[in-house]
Amino acid sequence: VQLQASGGGLVQAGGSLRLSCAASGSIFSINVMGWYRQAPGKQRELVATITSGGSTYYSDSVKDRFTISRNNTKNTVYLQMDSLKPEDTAVYYCKAIRVGSNYWGQGTLVTVSS
Repeated sequence: VQLQASGGGLVQAGGSLRLSCAASGSIFSINVMGWYRQAPGKQRELVATITSGGSTYYSDSVKDRFTISRNNTKNTVYLQMDSLKPEDTAVYYCKAIRVGSNYWGQGTLVTVSS
């Protein structure tokens, strides 16, 4: 499974961005896709996940501001980020879980200015 993340950039606080993660390769039986982030000097943390059935999970820090979705036809997962805060600044990584194995994308930088 190969994952290609895109959509990061610089945005002012209160603004919005949409990240995309396109999966290719052995994409069948991908159970869960998700987004993680890693801010400078901090550990990577879970942001949101979505199962093949459409069930979602959000961390408390992004709940009600971020929305994860997936387009199974395009094999792509999205993260719509609204009401962005400076503390959302991080490199965002997409992840896929398939048959017990984890696959990571290359990361896309999101910078939120105050």
